[in-house]
Formats: sequence, structure tokens, C-alpha cells
Amino acid sequence: MLRKIFPILFIILTFTATAQSQSSKMYTFVAELMKKMTLDEKIGQLNLLTDGGGVPTGSVVNTDVESKIKEGKVGGLFGITGVEKIRRAQEIAIMSRLKIPLIFGLDIIHGYRTTLPIPLAMASSWDMKLIEKYARTASLEATADGLNWTFSPMVDIARDPRWGRVAEGSGEDPYLGSQIARAMVKGYQGNDLADKTTLLACVKHFALYGASESGRDYNTTDMSRLRMYESYFPPYKAAIDAGAGSIMSSFNEIDGIPATANKWLMTDVLRKEWGFKGMVVTDYTSINEMINHGLGDLKTVSALALKAGIDMDMVGEGFLTTLKKSLQEGKVTQKEIDDACRRVLEAKYKLGLFDDPFRYCDLNRAKTEITSTDKKAAARELAVHAQVLLKNDNNLLPLKKYGTIALVGPMANNMDMLGTWAIAGIPANAVPVMTGIKNAVGSNVNIIYAKGANITDDSVLARNAQVFGKKFEMGDPKLQLEEALQAAAKADVIVAVVGESSEMTGEAASRSDISLPASQRNLLEALSKTGKPLVVVLMTGRPLAIVRESEIANAILLSWFGGDETGNAVADVLFGNYNPSGKLPMTFPRNVGQIPIYYSHKRTGRPNGDGPTQKFRSNYLDASNDPLYAFGHGLSYTNFSYSDVKLSSSRMIKGQALKASVTVTNSGNYDGEEVVQLYINDPVASVTQPVKKMIGFQKFALRKGESREISFTITEEDLKFYNNDLKRIVEPGEFHVFIGGSSSDTRKASFILQ
Repeated sequence: MLRKIFPILFIILTFTATAQSQSSKMYTFVAELMKKMTLDEKIGQLNLLTDGGGVPTGSVVNTDVESKIKEGKVGGLFGITGVEKIRRAQEIAIMSRLKIPLIFGLDIIHGYRTTLPIPLAMASSWDMKLIEKYARTASLEATADGLNWTFSPMVDIARDPRWGRVAEGSGEDPYLGSQIARAMVKGYQGNDLADKTTLLACVKHFALYGASESGRDYNTTDMSRLRMYESYFPPYKAAIDAGAGSIMSSFNEIDGIPATANKWLMTDVLRKEWGFKGMVVTDYTSINEMINHGLGDLKTVSALALKAGIDMDMVGEGFLTTLKKSLQEGKVTQKEIDDACRRVLEAKYKLGLFDDPFRYCDLNRAKTEITSTDKKAAARELAVHAQVLLKNDNNLLPLKKYGTIALVGPMANNMDMLGTWAIAGIPANAVPVMTGIKNAVGSNVNIIYAKGANITDDSVLARNAQVFGKKFEMGDPKLQLEEALQAAAKADVIVAVVGESSEMTGEAASRSDISLPASQRNLLEALSKTGKPLVVVLMTGRPLAIVRESEIANAILLSWFGGDETGNAVADVLFGNYNPSGKLPMTFPRNVGQIPIYYSHKRTGRPNGDGPTQKFRSNYLDASNDPLYAFGHGLSYTNFSYSDVKLSSSRMIKGQALKASVTVTNSGNYDGEEVVQLYINDPVASVTQPVKKMIGFQKFALRKGESREISFTITEEDLKFYNNDLKRIVEPGEFHVFIGGSSSDTRKASFILQ
């Protein structure tokens, strides 16, 4: 009867009952298994090791791994790839007394063997369906090669581009970052972790890692809890709400206590307040590194980490070698060890490893899934959508498919375009920009290539940017420049491909100077003086300070690091096979002195007025307060015009909703896609509010000449903020609504909340 009368309710109740039954089976299975385990075996499950495996992800590797697996002293491995190797390691684990399988992880940051655009590039797409596909593509490949756990997504809010790891995240905004976090978790984990095509997601780095002082990796963070909750916590919370199965602790300290030993963070916030029930793993040797923080010896810091809520120790073996002694001394409890062990075993149960330890070890899948045609197609699609057109004077782009092009720059015919953390990628599979252009235009365009400049002439920077092997050659700067100018003299247009090398961004790749290396700046200056139209393709893993380059270039296309299909994707955009639709997820500063710079800043008591710099105002003597390119900026080959903002009412009753809408018209000559962005401002509140805060966006396609009304529903929840008691509240009064194509280009309307 219930099924006939209330079909949707019946489905919900059935699903809930099934989920509860599955959870009950898991709890029973794990509890029965733990009754059989010795203390040493329980502690062994908390030990995550790597033998290096040819995959460098840290400065320390473990020894005697095989014998430790046999003795039940290892819960998981990472840094090992390939079905054969993983099967062999799993076979060793099944030889242990209780036959508990291992979990196998890897830093699958932007694709597996098929390298996809870096995460910051994908954030530029503002397309959640594509981002979910991005994670799904990586999941299909990685699981086909035996892996079942990814140390991704990185959801750290980052507002300092000196920090190299901005390349791994989604930029500066908590709302956009939260949407991307959800999409990534869904793409990795799907609807069933026991499906052999899904990966256990690991959200990192919990918490605040993106706010490291001076943009220097592993450095201290220090902020109010109000800022944590308002600006930095939301993407972590969103990922957890989306069902993320694991969390990774961060290296930095919070309120003077390293995150890995911070019980307020790991237990009070993560487990009690947010209800997270999954597994928490440390970052690489972060327990051991707390000794350097000054918290004590290895036994002391290991006990602190366990008591804080850490379940698994990555590489450091502090749990393995000290917890038994700490238990005897009363420094930790049996329950704390049991709780950590249980959560590790539950993760393995959810992945189906107890049913079949070798479910991810299918050689046939490896042969058909890895670097398959559909993966390459996905890589190209994703790289195309990730690019951002920063400038396009006089509609120089798209280029015509005839004439002569001078293709110059150290990145123009370079295979080093995969970007940071492409540890399973194959550089030889990458398509350089020159090859991509030739693929796009065939013999219709005469291409004259010249390298033009070294990536850098600074031998120290060159050495530091090639720690993992030689990535670029350094030639005679004078000769290279002469060749570039000769090429430019014969060309109708110059395309200069410049930027950073892959190791100039990423972990331990902070830069105090985020301008282009002097060698490349000199090249662009010389090219600009030829009088030929100059297109700059910028390959980078972070926002750069490119004021001068923006002045002298006629067009700038930000390609980021696009992965295997970079060259084809760049050519697709340059020649109009795809109309660029990317928007910046992170502000581009004018210079390093403006950092940190982000759109949602607070007002000051002495704001700088319009016009020239004024004394006794919050400004610089030598530069504007404004960024070079604002958050949300991104041009198209067509033009989008916006009507005024219409509100369904000038007043909003608490508990109800209000509709805000604009009509967007494609008034240009190309079909295109636009990202309409919604911001609010609360001008009078008990806690100071940012000048703008994003609460929504929509991406959609419009044919040339087409118009569409775009509507947003604004609810009371959208207007809330955290007060000083860390409670989300909303206060009656006036609110401003901004809708537009970037954070700096919006239309405004206002309403009163009663």
C-alpha cells in the first residue's frame, strides 16, 4: 500500500533501510575481526608506508616493507603503481595471520597516466559537470592499474600566489571551492565505493594550509576562528557533506598547535561538529615533523596525534614504533587505538577489499582503460575549457588559418607541460604547442619556429626548478633572441609561448618573485618593438605579475599547464575551433607587494576613493589597489551584454526567498559560453562583511544574437554569516546584489530583509 500511495517516500525509505543494513553488516564484520587482532596487528593497520617505487612524493622512504607486511604491521602502501606490483604486494598481505588486505594510494592530482589540466586550470572552467568528469576520468584509469585511494582533492583556499601549491587547488573563493570539492568527491567515489572503478577520495590539507605565511611551503598559519569558519573551512565541509571517505591532516599549525596534533580541529570540529566518520591520515611524515615544531620526541608527538584523532601515520612509523609503549605508560588508551584501527578497516570494507582483495587487479582493464582513446579525448576537452582569455585587443584572436606565424618562446616546442604532481604521467605523450598548431592548420599556415629565450638565464633558479631531472636546455641568449627577431620579421603575427617550467610551481616551489623570468620578459619586449601583432600564450601553475606583458601584448591566452593535450587544446582556442569560456578562480596581482590580494576583502575605515592616490587613505604610493585581472575575469571571442538586475521584490521576509535575474545577450559574432556570477554585500552588520561575497553562478551557452534570462533564488541561508560566537546568523536590513561576468564587472540592485 505504501508503495502505491507514496512511491518517492517508499524509495527513500528503502534506500535508507538498505544503507543502514549495509552499515550494520560492516560494523559487525569489523568488530568480529578486531576481536581476533593482537595489539601489534591493530597498530600495524595504522601504518602507511612507501618503498619509493620510483615515484618520488617525499624525502623519506621506508625500508624492509615486505617483511612488515607479512607480520601484519602495514595497513596500506602508496607510491606503488601497476597491477602486477600491487597484486604482488596484496598477495604478501594475504599471507599475514589474519589476511587483512592493504589499501593502495597515490597522489592522483590531475589524471593518472593520461595527464589532465592542473586543478587550478580546471577550476577556471567553472563547469561542475566537467570537473566531475575530470575526477571520474582519473578514477577509471587509476583503478584499472590497481589503485583504490587518491590523495585528492586539495581544497585549500589560497590567496597568495607565491605559494606553489595554488596549482593543486581551486583558488581563492570558498563558494566556488565548495562546489568544486563536491564535484571532485562525486567524480572519484561515484555512488558506490565497492565499484572497482571508484577511488576513495582524501580531502586535503586539513586545515588552512593554503594560508601559510609569506607563501612559503610548510610555514605557519595564523588566523582568527571567525576567518576559518567564514573563508577557509567551507570547502572541507562541502567535501565531507558530499561523502568523502578520508581526510589528510596539514603540516601547518593552528592556534599554536600543529594540525596533526590539534584535537580541537580533528575531533571537536571534524568529527563532533561536522559528523565525519571516515579515516584521517597524516601528510608525509607530519607526525615526525612535529618534533621540529617543538612538541617533543617521536613517542610524545605520536601519542598527541592519536589522541587528536589521527588514524593513519604516513611513512613516519611513529605509531608502529611507539604506541605500544605509550599504551603501557597510560599516554594513550586502548579505545583510541581501537577507534583508529576500526576506521582504517571500515575504509577497506567500503572499498570491497575484504570480499575480494584483488578486485582492482584486472590486467584486462589495465590494457583497455589506460591512455585509451576516450581518455585522450577527455584530456583535450578538459584542457580546452580550462583556458582563460585575459586580453584580446581589436579581436586579434581567433587567428586566421593562413599566412605566416612566428612561433617563439621557450614553451612553444617544449614537452614539459604536464605541470606539478603529474607523477604517473608520461612526458613523451604530451603534445607541444607547435605540434598542436600544425595539427590544427596543416599546410595552410607557414610556421617559423624559434626558441627565442631560455626559460631562465638564472643558473640557481634553473637548478632549483629541475630537482627531479633535466627538463630544459639553456642556450646562448643572444643567439636565441636574434633567431626570434628574424622569425618575427618574416611573419604576419607572432605567437609567443612563455611561462614557468613544471617544477616552478607545486609543492616546495614557492617563489618570492612571481614575474616572468627576465629572459622571457626581454624576449617579449624585443618582439613588441617589431610592430607585429603579438599573441602571448601563458603557461603557468599560478597567477603571475605580468603588468608590462599585459601592456605590450595584443592578446593573452592563459593556458595554465594543460596536461597531455596542451598543444592541441591551445591550438583549438587560438584558431577558433573553441571559443574560450574560462574565468579566473584566483586574482592576478599587479605586483608581489599587493599580496595577499582577493576580491572579497574587507572595507577599511579610510577606503581609497576614486581617482588619484590620496593622502591618509588605504592605498599604495606606487601602485593601484586594484588587481591586474580580477577574480572571475575571462573574455570570449563574442560579447555578452547584461541588462539591469531585476528583483522579484524590494523586500524579503525572513524564512522566504527572493529571485534576482538579468537578461544576458550574445551581441557578438560567435556562439559562446558565459559564466554569470552572483555576489552579495551586507553593508551594515554586527561583524564586518566583505565588499562582495559570491553566493552563486551559472554557466551556459548562447548562440550569437540569442538572449536568455538568468535567474537566481536568494534565500535567508545565502545571507548568513558567522558571528563572534561562531554561529551562523542573518540580520535584518539592506542587502546589495551584484550580477555580472566578473567580480569587477557587475550590475547592482538592493533589497531589504525584514
